[in-house]
Amino acid sequence: MSIDPPGSGSTVRRIMLGASLRRLREERGLTREVAGFHIRASESKISRMELGRVGFKTRDVEDLLTLYGVNDDEERRALLDMVREANTPGWWHKYSDLLPNWFSTYVGLEEAASVIRTYEVQFVPGLLQTAAYARTVIRLGFPDVPDEEIERRVHLRLQRQERLTRNDGPRLWAVIDEAALRRPIGGKEIMFEQLEHLMAVSRLPAITLQVMPFQFGMHAAEGGAFTILRFPESDLSDVVYVEQLWGALYLDKREDIDPYLTAMEQLCIESTTPGGTAEILGEILREI
Repeated sequence: MSIDPPGSGSTVRRIMLGASLRRLREERGLTREVAGFHIRASESKISRMELGRVGFKTRDVEDLLTLYGVNDDEERRALLDMVREANTPGWWHKYSDLLPNWFSTYVGLEEAASVIRTYEVQFVPGLLQTAAYARTVIRLGFPDVPDEEIERRVHLRLQRQERLTRNDGPRLWAVIDEAALRRPIGGKEIMFEQLEHLMAVSRLPAITLQVMPFQFGMHAAEGGAFTILRFPESDLSDVVYVEQLWGALYLDKREDIDPYLTAMEQLCIESTTPGGTAEILGEILREI
């Protein structure tokens, strides 16, 4: 079984294929129940397929295309090729025993994103964590698992970071609340290393790092952390990811996304300039 290299987009292909099938079904005026009956499946399976939440069987897609009146060989071939691409497991497939489905979906979306904008309140964003800092945070969330599993989780997090230094990698724009930088995760040595790492990566051309300082008081994102993912495919909407304790929300409807886009724009206006970011990081480093 082939594995997608970092930066490929099997998750996005599933979403795009699902959206195409939904559009074709709606153009024919058919219900999900009718479509499900045609492929010997339930209405809920059609719903999961159209949302890109499950893999696709070639036979099911062929039967649906016939039902939807797609008879042009070139159009059928393009959509069936997408089935193969959508079913190719990503590199993170080998960590499937560690990843809940809701987070596996996020990793796939993150891999395919061209722009990642994130706001963090409690921790340094995972894409900017050092191994020692990540190990401490992961141990906090999984206090009873063996060291071997902790190390695999750390490796997964570090592997997600590799795209940031590639020529075809995404642009990362991170706003971190000052509280996350002053919270002594793992002790002075680990925090010192983490803050130095932030100083270094903030100089990379593909990374913009801002800090929401204490002195500002209340701001546009008091509700908590979130991430906005944008994709190179023009027909794919942005996705807002909001992580909860044991699950996550994925928002892709314009009316749901807009408030987060507004909040992120406001955060970027109110947070430090690159020079101000270096100043705050330097100040905290001197205090450690």
